Amino acid sequence: MIYIITIAIMVLSYGVSAMLKSKFDKYSRVELPSGLSGKDIAEKLLRENGLTDVRVVSVQGHLTDHYNPANKTVNLSPEVFQGRSVASAAVAAHECGHAIQHAKGYAFLKMRSSLVPIISFSSKYVQWVLLAGVILIQAFPAVLGLGIILFALTTLFSFITLPVEFNASRRALDWLETTGIAQGEYSVQARDALKWAALTYVIAALGSLATLIYYITIFTRRRT
Repeated sequence: MIYIITIAIMVLSYGVSAMLKSKFDKYSRVELPSGLSGKDIAEKLLRENGLTDVRVVSVQGHLTDHYNPANKTVNLSPEVFQGRSVASAAVAAHECGHAIQHAKGYAFLKMRSSLVPIISFSSKYVQWVLLAGVILIQAFPAVLGLGIILFALTTLFSFITLPVEFNASRRALDWLETTGIAQGEYSVQARDALKWAALTYVIAALGSLATLIYYITIFTRRRT
């Protein structure tokens, strides 16, 4: 059963990723009436929320947009930074949503940030520990147990990420509608774009959970 679930999640992940790319390409061709670029929108949103110490910068890559709490920068890919479309507005506002979360001490973001050092360490070694654990399960079951604990932390991280992403999207959409930048059909399109972006995190979390259950199953069956 676990193999079927894992395969299903892999198929869903591929489908959601393809749909996200399709939606982004589609809404990147829908220009906003305001004519504001992603950079303009991000700076306006930050300014109206009193975040004068956060910079908006352009970074290379496609869909590489993110907020960096370490140096307080909203990093936008070129198509979002320069774009004047629904997709650019949605992504730029979403990343600014994370900046607002940071400024207001949003609980789930703080929890997620506190796990980053642990996850950075765990991600380097967890696959090797799990592999060694599976090989040595009969003689040294504790090795696989350690690997499961490390992987459980990454799974927890994935699930904590969900409310962080959902909340940032809600803040972004509320602001876009309130300011009149994206209303009516433009608001519906922005919401649709962010919905598919959020679904990639949902699938990733479910995939991580399925993998965790797989290793737990190995651990319990080999010990009996």
